[in-house]
Amino acid sequence: MGSRLLPLLLALGALGADATGFRQIAFYLVLLAVIGAAAAAFVCVGDALAGKGSWLAGISSGLALALLLLGSTVRAAAAVGAGVPTLALSSLVLASLLYSLPVLGWVFEPLVPRGRPIRARVRTEP
Repeated sequence: MGSRLLPLLLALGALGADATGFRQIAFYLVLLAVIGAAAAAFVCVGDALAGKGSWLAGISSGLALALLLLGSTVRAAAAVGAGVPTLALSSLVLASLLYSLPVLGWVFEPLVPRGRPIRARVRTEP
């Protein structure tokens, strides 16, 4: 599966850059995150179509890519010198949550009740 960690780390880096006031660096980090998200989404969806990956990873990667594109568009259209638009920050947070969604499924997987396997008894004659 493609690395979903790269766009996640870039998005979190952009959030950190926004929090510290480095708006231009955050803008370029979001643009780099879009490139990594597109690559990860193509790989995850391709793996899901080939039957090698999960559909959850493919869908969440595609939605995260759409949110990162929305956030970068809103960020680019903002007035110079103005603060970061709320929609841009919200889309970064939601994209980060979508990237971590399969990890939550992996963590909670042992809690899902499963049926006990049925054992066939082999009869031995004395």
